[in-house]
Amino acid sequence: MIFNQTLYEINTRVFLRRYDTETKKARLKDVPLEYWKSLSELGFNLIWLMGVWKTNESIIEKCCYEEGLRSSYDKALKDWSDEDVIGSPYAVDEYVLNPDIATVDEFLSIKEYINSLDMQLILDFVPNHLSAESAYIKTNPEIFLQCKNDLYGGDRHTFFAHSSSGDIVFAHGRDPFFPAWTDTIQINYFATEARKFMTDRLMYIASLCDGVRCDMAMLILNNVFQNTWGGVLTEQGFTKPKSEFWREAITTVAKEHPQFIFLAEAYWDLEWDLQQLGFDFTYDKRLLDRLKNAPTESIKSHFHAESSYQKKSVRFLENHDEDRAVTSLGRERSIAAAIVISTVPGLRFFHDGQLEGRKIKLPVQLGREPKEQVNLITQAAYKKLLGIIKKDVFKDGEWQLLDAIPSWPDNELYQNMLAWEWSAKQERILVIVNYSKEQSQCRVKLELPGYAEQLTLYDLWGGGRYERSSSEVVRDGLFVDLAPWSAHIMEF
Repeated sequence: MIFNQTLYEINTRVFLRRYDTETKKARLKDVPLEYWKSLSELGFNLIWLMGVWKTNESIIEKCCYEEGLRSSYDKALKDWSDEDVIGSPYAVDEYVLNPDIATVDEFLSIKEYINSLDMQLILDFVPNHLSAESAYIKTNPEIFLQCKNDLYGGDRHTFFAHSSSGDIVFAHGRDPFFPAWTDTIQINYFATEARKFMTDRLMYIASLCDGVRCDMAMLILNNVFQNTWGGVLTEQGFTKPKSEFWREAITTVAKEHPQFIFLAEAYWDLEWDLQQLGFDFTYDKRLLDRLKNAPTESIKSHFHAESSYQKKSVRFLENHDEDRAVTSLGRERSIAAAIVISTVPGLRFFHDGQLEGRKIKLPVQLGREPKEQVNLITQAAYKKLLGIIKKDVFKDGEWQLLDAIPSWPDNELYQNMLAWEWSAKQERILVIVNYSKEQSQCRVKLELPGYAEQLTLYDLWGGGRYERSSSEVVRDGLFVDLAPWSAHIMEF
């Protein structure tokens, strides 16, 4: 597995609208090949096409006009109409390509081109649930969580009777901390038939792409599933399986596709557990929360985690579920945060629109995005940053967290500084970020065996060349003075 890669997420159905003409709706094959090449040139290794699977139009009217959703539509797209509401891509009808996006042959042709640019293609796998009108309800009802009619009568938000199911009542998919998603149906992972069925779906997906981003992957861990659905499972006579679905499924897929990538959306401090079950990467939401709310010292402590865990952590500032980085952090702070997530170990994750400084989070049920002006300052900053992290040392080098120390006895602003370095062969990069709203100073000690007394550092981020005494840097530390939310990325 190659670590320290860079991923780009695209909301496929919305993205394709950019290439519509007056006479035709765009398909994936209509995207100019130059677009994929431009992502490669920016340094992206993984392209996540979010939302390519077939969905059900029939559930839109039933489930996509709740008051909360309408409010989110109003906020994101002032002139939205019913035509813009296309349903959630996470209520999958069946695992076949959305016919409005591509045929299998068209899709594989795009994948082949993306692979030729040394990029890999990631698709969604939604393990917990399917659409409440999924075609599989008729063909494979045994894979879904069923219950007795008395439960249905007592909780009609969580349980429902499908038109084709006769007396059978099913559960909607849910997260145990929130109400059920009424546009979905819950898969029963304590049923052997369900595990085999979903593993087979994974095998099919693996024939179309290079990896999967697994939605809410922790929901189907045995203990989580038991705690969420214990009463229903007991009523139906199901007991906890001896093994975890993820270990079984990942092992099965790896036999035929040994390089296939498994990326988990994960929360609740279960990331390490999922990595142990075979996931190559897991979301690092805790880092995002700290970058938004925690003191700098807390951010630094986050990077004391074990190296193997860090390499498998997905670092991000936004995605389709999160607020836009510029909105949640502000422009200057968001760039400082981008430097942090881009220059530590792990999978660096960027969202379509983030590089242009878009401010509006689009609900996944909408198929049209608002027009926003590109923020040229943000765009230039991301272009420079992506250019810097293309250097081999950020991919193959060794990373080390450094201590920022006081510049003088009563200097306390050093605590605002984050520092680390990358090294590979003869190349070394020092990263120092003032992650605060105050002008701050610190010193950073470096080991400089074999370096001349006159040390020259080139700032790849801010520009400039600095001459320092090697003996002073080793003894007292490199003196650094940075403006709020600014950084040095220095090569020496």
